[in-house]
Amino acid sequence: MIKENYSTKRELPAMKNNRITIILVGVLSIIAIILIFQNRKGTLDRKMSEFAISDTATITRIFMADMKNNKVLLEKTSPGIWSVNNNFKANSFGVDLLLKTINNLAVKAPVSKSGYNNVIKQLAVNSVKVEVYQQVHRIDIFNTIRLFRHEKLSKVYYVGSATPDNMGTFMLMEGSDVPFIVYQPGFRGFVSARFSARLNDWRDHSIFKNLPSDISSIKIEFTETPSESYIIEKFGSSRLEIKSLATNLKLSRFDTIRVVEMINAYKFINFEALLEGLDQKEIDSITASTHLNIITLTDIAGNINKVKTFRLRNKTGDFDESGNLLPYDRNRLYALINDGKEFVLIQYFVFDPITRPLSYLLRQE
Repeated sequence: MIKENYSTKRELPAMKNNRITIILVGVLSIIAIILIFQNRKGTLDRKMSEFAISDTATITRIFMADMKNNKVLLEKTSPGIWSVNNNFKANSFGVDLLLKTINNLAVKAPVSKSGYNNVIKQLAVNSVKVEVYQQVHRIDIFNTIRLFRHEKLSKVYYVGSATPDNMGTFMLMEGSDVPFIVYQPGFRGFVSARFSARLNDWRDHSIFKNLPSDISSIKIEFTETPSESYIIEKFGSSRLEIKSLATNLKLSRFDTIRVVEMINAYKFINFEALLEGLDQKEIDSITASTHLNIITLTDIAGNINKVKTFRLRNKTGDFDESGNLLPYDRNRLYALINDGKEFVLIQYFVFDPITRPLSYLLRQE
């Protein structure tokens, strides 16, 4: 009995110490949970206002959609090269500007309470949803050990209208109920226009983009003056031949400098605008009329790029020197491109240098 009492007395301090330890562990656990929650809350708050992406080189896709059912998907196909909606080459200048904007976005302030309801309503009816995808690594240790690369949806936010002073843009992160005024440091203005969901704002406007070394032949057909029609054929890097399409005879003499200048001009030929607003009946009426000329470029790989041009009726009220109303526009004309699938507006200033008549290429005495 004495032994048992002695044993009991020896266990009481141990039990007391265990109880204190349990209490301390419990208190520390509660403190840890609070700290974790606060840290998580702080992290979430930061994420709700972090619109910028520092490493834009890792961005692989940018999807944008507006409330008018316009949608564009910009995809990186190779370093520095982007496509639009899987069909067209993207305008590199526009994409570079967008990436620079995403990189530099900064928050000026959250929207004030007084303006909160109005901004939320505006974002609900007039905003562009932006999804940004990046190539990231599941394991990334100090940017040195990187494993398991994959594509991740990293940002989803809504870009609204400009602030009343036009010095900021209202933006809202998906999952947040706090809109922010966002701006680009060093830029006076708003950035909402750079987040466009319209296809035409992102398409590369190139019609011809051929280096002289890549060209096999160029055929120019003039409907109104068939005698000026011809074909230029390249053989190797130094031999050129020109044949009249009216007589089917090769020219014995031509101005080599003028011919080379014209061939070189095909390196960078763009259209001005894609004509979306025209009614299909009007387009059919124009394309059924007599075309001004046909340009057919064949490259060394056998690819053919054919463009038909049509005169544009005078809508600007231009007059000649005698005061007579000109029937056609002096600056612009229409063109069918991409195998006749698209109708665009082009400029004489751009196309005249690549559609010289045969008489212009003849050797000058």
